Amino acid sequence: MLDQSGFDLWADGYDKTVGISDEENAYPFAGYRDVLGSIFQTIMEKPNATVLDIGFGTATLTAKLKMPGSHLYQGDFTEGLVEPLRNQCYDFIVATYSLHHLTDEQKISFLHTLCHYLKENGKILIGDVAFENRDKLNQCRQEAGNEWDDEEIYFVADELRNAFPGLAFRQVSYCAGILTLTH
Repeated sequence: MLDQSGFDLWADGYDKTVGISDEENAYPFAGYRDVLGSIFQTIMEKPNATVLDIGFGTATLTAKLKMPGSHLYQGDFTEGLVEPLRNQCYDFIVATYSLHHLTDEQKISFLHTLCHYLKENGKILIGDVAFENRDKLNQCRQEAGNEWDDEEIYFVADELRNAFPGLAFRQVSYCAGILTLTH
């Protein structure tokens, strides 16, 4: 993972690269705007929702949500939530294009932990490079060729359903999707 100065340098061109990839319907960001737009719409359906945005990167979605009482905390989500975030429950916990840095085991553990911070009927919304099954992931990997990022561990909905039987998944593009866990 990048340190703070590395992230700052990387972030300068990130949004532009994402936009080009999305416009060209190219891996890894084909469907990016639709993923963020869908998550935004889901959140906006609940007036005055409390939202925890994890790993918000360049804050594209966070800025659209215009959360007036927001607080920003820096932490390493592989170590769980930072202390101030553990003191309340949320209507939505959102992670867009961030949790693919976790191993599958770390994802399962972290998502189980996050479930404890949801209000009744609260939702975890994950938008990322994601697939319904391993065959779809492998097909995308083959089509992406040398562009495929072997350092990232993408979501496979079928494999997560062992740990989260109620997991819902919607494919947004051939390489992006939204996973939803409801408490």
